[in-house]
Amino acid sequence: MRIFFVCKRRPQQRDLIEHPYGRFCHVPRALAMLGHDVRVALFSHSRLPAVETEQEGVYTTSLDLLTLGPTRVLDTIAAQVGNFRPDWIVGCSDAWVGVLAQRLATRVRCRLVLDAYDNFEAYMPWNLPLHWLWRRAIRAASAVTAAGPQLADHLQCFRGAGRAVDVLPMAADPQFRRRDRMECRAALGLPPSNLLIGYLGSWSVSRGSSLLAEAFARVRADHPQARLMLSGRSPASVLRIPGALSLGYLPDDQLPLLVSALDVACVVSAETAFGRFSYPAKLCEAMACAVPVVATATDALSWMLGGREAHLARPGDAGEFARKIQQQLEFPATDYGPQLQWREIGARFETILRTAR
Repeated sequence: MRIFFVCKRRPQQRDLIEHPYGRFCHVPRALAMLGHDVRVALFSHSRLPAVETEQEGVYTTSLDLLTLGPTRVLDTIAAQVGNFRPDWIVGCSDAWVGVLAQRLATRVRCRLVLDAYDNFEAYMPWNLPLHWLWRRAIRAASAVTAAGPQLADHLQCFRGAGRAVDVLPMAADPQFRRRDRMECRAALGLPPSNLLIGYLGSWSVSRGSSLLAEAFARVRADHPQARLMLSGRSPASVLRIPGALSLGYLPDDQLPLLVSALDVACVVSAETAFGRFSYPAKLCEAMACAVPVVATATDALSWMLGGREAHLARPGDAGEFARKIQQQLEFPATDYGPQLQWREIGARFETILRTAR
C-alpha cells in the first residue's frame, strides 16, 4: 500500500524532525518495515524552514504555514499527494489536521483514516466550527483509530452505527527499558539514598497536577528524605514545594535514565473532557522501565494499568494518592503484564487498513 501521513510537526510539544518519537514516528516506520511505501508531511506555524528527511524507509517533508503562507503550503502538499497517489491518507495529531487530511483525500480520491490519541475537541473547547468539521471528517473516514476504548466509544458517537472505531494503543519508545536504578542516578548526578517520587507529564492545574503537591507533602511528613523529582518546565510555585528537585529539560537519551532512577512514578489526571480520554505515553514509559507507578484512577488510566488497584488512586483524593505512594515505597509492584511494542501496533494498523470497508 501507498500511505501518506499528515501530522503536526510538534505534537505534545516535541519536534518530530529533531526528536522523532511516539506513534507519529513509529507507526509509519513499522508500516515501512512491512513493505509499504510511506510518506509523512509535517506542518508547523513557527517560521521554520522547510525540511526533507528520510529515515528507516520513511520520507518526510515539513512545511511551515507562516514561512510559506497557507495558500502555498496547501498547494505544495496537494501536489505531493497528487504525485504520490496514495491508497490511504492518514490524519493524526489534531482535529485541524484531520480536517486537512479529509480535504486532501477528497481531492485525490483516496481513502481516509483518522487517528486520535486524545480528545482533540478538549484542546480548544470554544472552537465549535472546528469541532463540527472534525466530526464530519470522522463520519467520512473509511477507518478511525483511537488510543483507548474510552476515546473510541466517544468518537463512535460521531461515527454512526455499524462503523467501528478501532483501538490503536500507545506504547513506549524502544529506549525505555528496565535499567539499574543506582547506575541511572549516578549518570544524572542524583542523590543515591533519597526517595525520588517522580512526576510524569506537564504540570497543569486543570489536569489535576496540584493534587500531587498535597500528596507529596503527606509522604514527606513520614519520609523527610523524599524528593519530588521534576523535569521540563515547571511553574515557579511548584519549584518552591519543599523537597522539589528539578533537572529542567533533558536530552532525549537521558529521559529513560530519569524514569528508571525513580522509586515511584506518578501520573496525575482528572475527570475532565481531556482527562477522561488521556492515555499518556509517560505511563507506558514507566511501565516499560519496570518502575512502580501510582496513577489517577480515570477509566483511561485504569485500562492502561489493567485495573491493578495497587497502582490506582481515586480522582481528586490526595490522601489516597499519598497512601498508594507509601504502599509502593514499601511493597514495590512492577508486573504490568506484556507491554506492546510499536512494531506490533504498526501491524495492527496494517490490519485495520486492509480490512476497512
